[in-house]
Amino acid sequence: MEAELNYFREEDYKWMQEAIMEAKKAEAIGEVPIGAVIVKNGEVIGRGYNLRETNLDPTAHAEMIAIREASSHLNAWRLLDCTLYVTLEPCPMCAGALVQSRIRKVVFGTTDPKAGCAGTLMNLLQEPRFNHETELLGGLLQQECSDLLTLFFRRLRGRS
Repeated sequence: MEAELNYFREEDYKWMQEAIMEAKKAEAIGEVPIGAVIVKNGEVIGRGYNLRETNLDPTAHAEMIAIREASSHLNAWRLLDCTLYVTLEPCPMCAGALVQSRIRKVVFGTTDPKAGCAGTLMNLLQEPRFNHETELLGGLLQQECSDLLTLFFRRLRGRS
């Protein structure tokens, strides 16, 4: 915990808690509990949680929904000087959208061993051949974010 305190800023914890609240909204409707918020100048300008099953949309990931909301809020597709907080490491689709949106920084909770593209399988967010690279921090409130997913899938499989 001490290393984490030195690694992350106080406001990072506040915003990740907001992302966790979004993840719990997904869980409450039977969606995989992943949540995201986008912050600019100390204000949440985009929120999202998984809605793939609800919307029957494979692109309805928490990050994608938060990106759309933030872009609408700013009336711009470039999310310059914004930070995304997300409970799970972004997948290839979301990592690509984050690069395309020119987001400044991504902070995630727990790694995704099957689809993580912020360092686990590959790092699309910091690929130097792209026209944009993000700052990247992983592992914020890792245990809490991981537990949300683990408990959800245990319940889904009837092993609570």
